[in-house]
Amino acid sequence: MSLSIRNQVPGTVTSVTSGEVMATVKVQLESGQGITAAITLEAVKELGVAEGSAVRVLIKSTEVSLATGPVAGLSIRNQIPGTVADVATGGAMASVKVDIAGGALTAAITKDAVADLGLAAGSSVVALVKSTEISLATA
Repeated sequence: MSLSIRNQVPGTVTSVTSGEVMATVKVQLESGQGITAAITLEAVKELGVAEGSAVRVLIKSTEVSLATGPVAGLSIRNQIPGTVADVATGGAMASVKVDIAGGALTAAITKDAVADLGLAAGSSVVALVKSTEISLATA
């Protein structure tokens, strides 16, 4: 199956914490970086997600925010350090490709944000993604 989601990073489930309706799934990427996904309990069961499962972390580029450094005092669980590889700007929006350990992410942000943050190839950034905006796929 092909998907339009640009950000697809392989990893291994390290834990699943189930609630009444939702579950938090912690995934270790090949780089060692930890990612937390909040998905429905139904999805956990249907996908057979369990500790040790191989998964792909899926993140829409519109759900990736960028900061110029780590951010404290924030509820966003996923802060992934990286380096800007490329910036393509259009009339209002920009596509920012970020190299992360073991892969890459693309962020769709405004052209104004690129300018305000001074983003260019080689810039250090931190990709921010809410756990509720992460999907998981199994092989």
